[in-house]
Amino acid sequence: MAMATFAAGCFWGVEAAFRRVAGVIGAMVGYTGGNRTNPTYEDVCTGMTGHAEAVQLEYDPAKVSYEALLEVFWGMHDPTTLNRQGPDVGTQYRSAIFYHTPAQADAARLSRDREQGRHRRTIVTEIVPAEEFFRAEEYHQRYLEKRGAPHCGI
Repeated sequence: MAMATFAAGCFWGVEAAFRRVAGVIGAMVGYTGGNRTNPTYEDVCTGMTGHAEAVQLEYDPAKVSYEALLEVFWGMHDPTTLNRQGPDVGTQYRSAIFYHTPAQADAARLSRDREQGRHRRTIVTEIVPAEEFFRAEEYHQRYLEKRGAPHCGI
């Protein structure tokens, strides 16, 4: 098994999209990339912790490649909007790829460069080393699934 971590706006929709990918074993929403240990949702919403709402995946590389996960990531959000996705605004909603290995970093950069050709505006997605990931509160896990919603509707 391997790990991958992505931020692409509100983590509810990101989690739901990745859970539909064959080969993704598990997905957990949480916070990463910030400066506070064990932040809460309320902390992160202030925009003062530096954390992004993110999804950490466990996946089977024999069933889905990291490159395929990157394609899903690019397709689920607008990587050209800085600190914003739909109605959600703030650094916690930034677009970011948190890589776990040098190979993931290389794949993410190559993927970003290919994706740039599909956009008129510059991609602002951060590609940075994975940091400590803090699991979000239980009510955020599988949030859309618990409510019978297929997606956020943004």
